[in-house]
Amino acid sequence: MVNSNSAVPVGVIGANGYTGQELLRILAGHGGIEVTFATSDSASGGQTVVSGLRLIPVAEAPVGEVALVFLCVPHGRAAEWVEVHGGHGLRIVDFSSDHRPGSGRESRAVYGLPELFRRAIVDAELVANPGCYPTGVILALKPLVDAGLIAPSRPVIIDAASGVTGAGRSAKRELLFAEVAGDYRAYSLGNTHRHLPEMQTVLCGVPLVFVPHLLPVARGILETIYVPLLPGLDAGAIRAAWRERYAGERCVTVFEDRAPALADVVGSDRVGLGVVRNQGIEDLATVVVALDNLGKGASGQAVQDMNLMLGFDEHRGLRC
Repeated sequence: MVNSNSAVPVGVIGANGYTGQELLRILAGHGGIEVTFATSDSASGGQTVVSGLRLIPVAEAPVGEVALVFLCVPHGRAAEWVEVHGGHGLRIVDFSSDHRPGSGRESRAVYGLPELFRRAIVDAELVANPGCYPTGVILALKPLVDAGLIAPSRPVIIDAASGVTGAGRSAKRELLFAEVAGDYRAYSLGNTHRHLPEMQTVLCGVPLVFVPHLLPVARGILETIYVPLLPGLDAGAIRAAWRERYAGERCVTVFEDRAPALADVVGSDRVGLGVVRNQGIEDLATVVVALDNLGKGASGQAVQDMNLMLGFDEHRGLRC
């Protein structure tokens, strides 16, 4: 357990992106940790938005002075950084996909979804923070898979829409305001999105059709999931499976009488789950999932993992 009378030193590698900035905002209200350093190669010499820390190049990070590092760097670079700095007692929360299920490196890390893998996270040295889309999909579907509610002969179809911060902070023409405002588009069509292997692995190979969309808002994810059920089951069976699995979970809200919306979750570190029956199609349920892609979908979940790893109350500093 941590010493409640002293702040635990942590560092942030890649603090200038949207997830890094959101992480610093959450950590500023934590009270039990001290951000010792924050890095950015693209903005070194500047200051972090929240804490006023001077941003330093990644190569100058005093990694040996902290107990834990949040690794908020692009996919591919994270694995390289871990190869150099991992081990030796340093604990790492990796925001990239480099060590998630389906990556080929998943055996090196614990998957950082606390509601499903809490005990393993507590003792982990390297935690792979889940992707934003997979967080909602997996939390919605894993209890149904484990309970044997899903018809195995038909695919689960997922229409998922994310705000533009989910694409990162790098300048891209297709993410300019004039390109996004008033538009709504699908991308990574044909089951090609990089998050798909992560979801399929954790969900034990359930066939998925995943269609992501770019939503013209800053933040938030809404996922509409069409779940084929075994004969005789309905939306009530899904809701019952959620209640059993997530009883007492502060960061998961099961909506009883309506579907969750972005307004219910944006700015928070929780995910909302809802389900309705389809008139005239008894064996197909419509599940709706809402979460903040920067909160429970990224930085909030990373702090939840950190709390478990460092012995804090799991929800300290979070907005659940």
